[in-house]
Amino acid sequence: MGWPVLALLARSDPADLRAEQPAGPPILTPLAGTDTSAITIEWAMALLLNHPNAMQKVWVEIDSNVGRDCLVDDSDLPKLNYLQNVINQTIRLFPSVLVILPHESTHDCTISGFDIPKGTMLLVNAWTIHRGHKLWEDSTSFIPERFGEGNEGYKLLPFGGGRRVCLGAVLGRRVVGLVLGSLIQSFEWGRIGPEAVDLAKGPGLTMPKAQPLEAMCKPRQAMIHILDNLC
Repeated sequence: MGWPVLALLARSDPADLRAEQPAGPPILTPLAGTDTSAITIEWAMALLLNHPNAMQKVWVEIDSNVGRDCLVDDSDLPKLNYLQNVINQTIRLFPSVLVILPHESTHDCTISGFDIPKGTMLLVNAWTIHRGHKLWEDSTSFIPERFGEGNEGYKLLPFGGGRRVCLGAVLGRRVVGLVLGSLIQSFEWGRIGPEAVDLAKGPGLTMPKAQPLEAMCKPRQAMIHILDNLC
């Protein structure tokens, strides 16, 4: 969705991109933070449907910290640590972008025995890093509890890192947290059959599910009065 804008900027004359023209980030930020957020929410729900105990832990955390008289709000997100762990685990296993946008080396360096000259285009494979068995114990398993200790560092790179981190990172995390939290707070969820949800990934620059997610849900009895007021 954001690629046409990026392409136009890439073809632009750098002299035309003056400091007093701040249109780029405001345009790119919602593009970067919404399309990929929808993909992340779908993956998170798929994983939680396959791990109902984790789904229950998220609901208990929301019920304890937010209550049943209002929906999850932006100000609640810092209190919902387990929900954040679920999001981190989701984007570790299924980063919305497999390869982070190219960067360029600013000086000569050596990485793992390879000489990298200054000016080399660098592509970071987030998928491989996020599933590397040398970096993550039981690397292909959905374990939200592995997060929250603050030692992830540059092992978790769904948005890149450093000064050139993705412009949509903050917006994306907020959108995912609010939508996912509200869905779990408001509804009881279940698979449409006894089989586990298929986690095969589809093709594309982003990484959607191969098959759209289908699930059963019903309003939580304690939240019906809130949902009625939304109609």
